[in-house]
Amino acid sequence: MINNRSLLIVGGLAAAAWLASNSLYIVDETERAVKLRFGEVIEENIQAGLHFKIPITQTVRKFDIRVLTLDTDPSRYLTLEQKAVIVDSFVQWQVVNPTRYYEATAGDEMIAVRLIQPRVDESLRNEFGRLNLQQIISERRDELMTGPTQELDRLLRDELGVSILDIRVKQIDLPEDVSQAVYDRMRSEREREAREWRAQGQEEAERIRANADRRRQVLLAQASERAETLRGEGDAAAAAIYSQAYGQDEEFFSFWRSLKAYRDSFSGDGNMLVLEPSSDFFRYLNNAQPPSEGPRMAGDGTE
Repeated sequence: MINNRSLLIVGGLAAAAWLASNSLYIVDETERAVKLRFGEVIEENIQAGLHFKIPITQTVRKFDIRVLTLDTDPSRYLTLEQKAVIVDSFVQWQVVNPTRYYEATAGDEMIAVRLIQPRVDESLRNEFGRLNLQQIISERRDELMTGPTQELDRLLRDELGVSILDIRVKQIDLPEDVSQAVYDRMRSEREREAREWRAQGQEEAERIRANADRRRQVLLAQASERAETLRGEGDAAAAAIYSQAYGQDEEFFSFWRSLKAYRDSFSGDGNMLVLEPSSDFFRYLNNAQPPSEGPRMAGDGTE
């Protein structure tokens, strides 16, 4: 009797444990879930936490709502001028509508990837097809991908219940037959820009040089004018001094001028003057008197 009771207790506990394990479930913070009854969704977008379901008749499907990355294979696209480019890109996406995602993909991530990838490829093909090669090379890649990202996000939210967060271009390569032509054109454009900059630099240099020359001429003219003014003022002051000195002692001034004339005339070697001895030039030489004897000193032997 005791053994039967123990078996019943153990059986009851086991049934309770099975019922609890099949009735309670936990949704993690990184997940969202849907509740199904024989494959039909009866509860949508179940949030994180502990929840209850009826065993056997009800099942729960959980989906990762973290940002996922789809790394696509490099694809060949044609530009507006029908030139080929090789584009390597990746896509970041996230489940935002668990019910729509389950209905479209049965909750299989690989199915979702197979549905997303051709849509991304088509969107990029259309985007590159409306731009020429120069725009693709020169424009910022973030701005280039804004349009396709927004367009695919609106489309795939309705179709798959996923959000396209970002489309990034990792690398854009050119086929070998196009690369050389592009490099040659880029080189010619850079050389043209260099010539323009050199021409502008030479023009600016000529303008600076002309301004400097003009400024130099102005400064030299001003300096020459100032020098002539000072020289004239000096000559006027010297003439005034000579006139004043001449007025104080005319005979001494004439004598001093004659001495200066003698010094200037006989200063060089081999100078010859043909003058009459009675010429006024020799007036002070002809009238020169010997120095008078001074008073005799006592004790010198003279009387």
